[in-house]
Amino acid sequence: MKRALFEGLVFDTLDQPLSVTWVGNDPSYVLDDDGFLRHIPAEEVDRQVWDALTAGISGNEDFLSEQTAKMLGQEDIFSIAVIRQQLENSQGQFEQLRDTGLPQDMRNYLGMTGFRIVVDYHGDVIEIKQPAITPPEDEE
Repeated sequence: MKRALFEGLVFDTLDQPLSVTWVGNDPSYVLDDDGFLRHIPAEEVDRQVWDALTAGISGNEDFLSEQTAKMLGQEDIFSIAVIRQQLENSQGQFEQLRDTGLPQDMRNYLGMTGFRIVVDYHGDVIEIKQPAITPPEDEE
């Protein structure tokens, strides 16, 4: 059974959280539109968010795989190739995540850091609020 990836992180334009329910075997985010409950297929919202989050990877796989390998201390050609393969297979990873879902503690952490997805009643992602990292003030 598929899962809603961003359960607890999706809000409407009035800042109300969307619950998740199932229509058959498919999860849906439920948006309360003045008493009318709109069921938005979770896959549609989740795919929009996934595509937005992974957009910066496409075309930068070489650089990202090398830097990731360097950070991991695994700078051999095989490790770089494996990392690159994973970066190039983001759609396959999306499908795998739909099967397993994001762990609850990861979703809790994202929520605590301010990560939010705002959708309209059509299910279009209006905004993805990502936590900003504030650099420390320069010491003089």
